[in-house]
Amino acid sequence: MPAALERQDAAQAVAPRRLDAGELRRLCLDLLGRPPLAEERARWIGGVADEVVEALVASRAFWAQWLEEQLWYFLLVDQFAPRGEGVLRLPDELEAGELDARDAVHRIALAPNFDQRNPGADTFVTVVMEQLCGLEVAKQRRELELGKKMYEGAEARFLGGAGRSQSDVVKLAVESDEFARHYLAREHLRLAHHAAEPRQLAAWARRFAKEPREYPVLVREWLAGASLEKRFAARRPLSNRAWVRALHVDLVGREPARDELEPMRQALDALADPTPLRSVMARLLLDGGKARIAPPDADKSAWVRARWLEVLGREPRAEELAGVLEALARPECRAETVLYALVTSVEATSY
Repeated sequence: MPAALERQDAAQAVAPRRLDAGELRRLCLDLLGRPPLAEERARWIGGVADEVVEALVASRAFWAQWLEEQLWYFLLVDQFAPRGEGVLRLPDELEAGELDARDAVHRIALAPNFDQRNPGADTFVTVVMEQLCGLEVAKQRRELELGKKMYEGAEARFLGGAGRSQSDVVKLAVESDEFARHYLAREHLRLAHHAAEPRQLAAWARRFAKEPREYPVLVREWLAGASLEKRFAARRPLSNRAWVRALHVDLVGREPARDELEPMRQALDALADPTPLRSVMARLLLDGGKARIAPPDADKSAWVRARWLEVLGREPRAEELAGVLEALARPECRAETVLYALVTSVEATSY
């Protein structure tokens, strides 16, 4: 093979991966809990994957989504949702580097809402062992009893350390090796969408235990190269809260405010099958004057392609494009009709 061709092949072999619209949408839904906004699409479609991941992980929006995921993991939602500034300002402190992820989980578990959600020594220590450390309490009865003694104010040793208070129970848990392994295992599963290999997990846990600020570095590693390919291999259903956010971004061009998100999310969560209510919500948003809809111009094909890329992250198939163009040729077919069909499609409920 000529030397010039060998050099070309080598360059192609190490060429950085660039994100298409669908991959960017998936990354933003995982890392930010919503699709990309218009300015983010313009900035990052076609961007180098590792650079986009780094920018996302460094953002406040990443840490806001991280906090939401932790609160849902600990079931600190609805009437148990924290309202104190100590928890609510965590995204700002994490973005600024004033706290690390372990500090933040520690603060969450010390919040009054965590105690209210898990009242009493037995429940509190059980949840700390299971949810913070991933321990099977049925196999750790002695550790449970030691933790309960400590919770009630008696001097005891729990998870390898000494203490005599409820706050000591939490402190010793988040400083334990078990916490590092369990926290990283669940975060890797949440973001990479597959279980970590035990040997890798052990190495990551050692790094995190030594320096908890390694967490964002680990996230970038989990979403680099072949790991990113593995994450894109399958689609996953959108949660109701992610679906509501996606609906607002796709139709209104912004994230929903809390007083818009929560009533819709709670109504959807109350149903075994939220599909009919999702359709009603989409229709109300489209008909209520909030939706920002660019009407089809002379180049209707370009308009349809743009909407497909925004909502589904892909180009329309030939038969889809032909069908929509035929519909748009009829006077009664409006842009809202096309968008309603897109945001309520089965494909729009997964990513």
